[in-house]
Amino acid sequence: MPYGEQWLRAAREIVGEHLLTAPEDLQAYAHDEYATAEFNRLPAALVRPGSTAEVARIVRLCAREGVPLTARGGGTGLAAACVPCEGGVVLSLERLAGVVEADPANRTITAQAGLTLGRLYEEVEALGLYFPPHPGDEGATLGGLVATNAGGARAVKYGTVRRFVLGLEVVLASGEVLALGGKVLKSSTGYGLLELMLGSEGTLAVITQVTLALLPPAGATQTLVAPFAGLGEAIAAVPALLDSGVVPTAVEFIEHAVIACAERHLNRRWPASGGEASLMIVLDGAGEEDVLAQAERVAAVLERGGAREVLLAESRARQKEILELRSLLYEALRPITVELFDICVPRSQIVAHVRFVHELEGRLGLSLPTYGHAADGNVHTHFLRTALADGLPGPELPDWRGLHGKVRAELYADAVARGGVISGEHGIGLAKRDFLARSVGEAAVGVMRAVKRALDPLGILNPGKIFPP
Repeated sequence: MPYGEQWLRAAREIVGEHLLTAPEDLQAYAHDEYATAEFNRLPAALVRPGSTAEVARIVRLCAREGVPLTARGGGTGLAAACVPCEGGVVLSLERLAGVVEADPANRTITAQAGLTLGRLYEEVEALGLYFPPHPGDEGATLGGLVATNAGGARAVKYGTVRRFVLGLEVVLASGEVLALGGKVLKSSTGYGLLELMLGSEGTLAVITQVTLALLPPAGATQTLVAPFAGLGEAIAAVPALLDSGVVPTAVEFIEHAVIACAERHLNRRWPASGGEASLMIVLDGAGEEDVLAQAERVAAVLERGGAREVLLAESRARQKEILELRSLLYEALRPITVELFDICVPRSQIVAHVRFVHELEGRLGLSLPTYGHAADGNVHTHFLRTALADGLPGPELPDWRGLHGKVRAELYADAVARGGVISGEHGIGLAKRDFLARSVGEAAVGVMRAVKRALDPLGILNPGKIFPP
């Protein structure tokens, strides 16, 4: 155990009944949403502080006693980034879940790090404003979104979470509390310490409060689905779409062989049946007329690019149904998924990378369902422990563990060779740390390690994540 009775007494003095050590209470904090139990670790204890001051006291206690500490939000990540190290302590931010200040005059909202994405949307909508990023699971928390620089399909038009973070309150490994940034839109005032926290996965500080920029809401949205003969034709149509003067909210590519799983899972049908792949385009604008005008322009571009037809969702309910089919692909495949890869390549390299995925399928006798964000290059490939036929899983592959390692290495190597990276929006965590240097280079990892040592000299904050210890 990393602590003794002295640590327990001191921690209990800080958080009272919110210190838990019983295994049945800790089990839910031993994992995130990574598809297998490979990285699961039962923490030695759980603390749930109720204020920034309590967070700071817990961090100081852990620093004094040399106890490793992993901050945790909603646990919705896919890279084992908030999994504790063996015998470590989890600091859950679930009690820090309130809105600190809503400021419509400055179009900002300041909230505690444990506020969920779903609650954030409700609070922002009540202000008559809009927070565009939608990384996926609405159980994710603000601290986690910032710590992973979460993305999502809407990054084409609105960027990742990074674009909307104006201010942070963080607790350093020493227990010191820093206020970084604020409500200003411009700052050239010293080092960008706020930006340093984005994507740091809890290894540099514990994020306790977030100030976000907001936008006026779109007056209308529309979803289009365009089937093509194949993926190559679908992706080839995207540059002309982006050059058309219309900035889509999202452009997704989906091969029809992949969507069959979601169709069975939800008992619904994808609107396009012809061809082998579709583009799904989401548009928003000031009002219905504006969005319909965008849709007409987009449809004309896609038809010139080889779309067999362009289908317009006839109602909000139909839009929701189409978006759910796409967003629940992971859930449909999850029971047989070993890992969901999160590779990002330049847009021009998507087709070549996906062709490489299919070449791997044929060479190794696997099913590697692939889909992603056609306008930002983020490609999601599932490694499955079984093969698929018509959307149904077959028998388990006897050597899937060995094949998993081979596929992971080959996919990452292909991505890097094409000028890409091994994670576009899910982060590094434990799942990808051994491949980080191959993606960004040893020199860059050396700089990251130097920053880590400077801010966390004892190495107590989420140790082992991002790069090997």
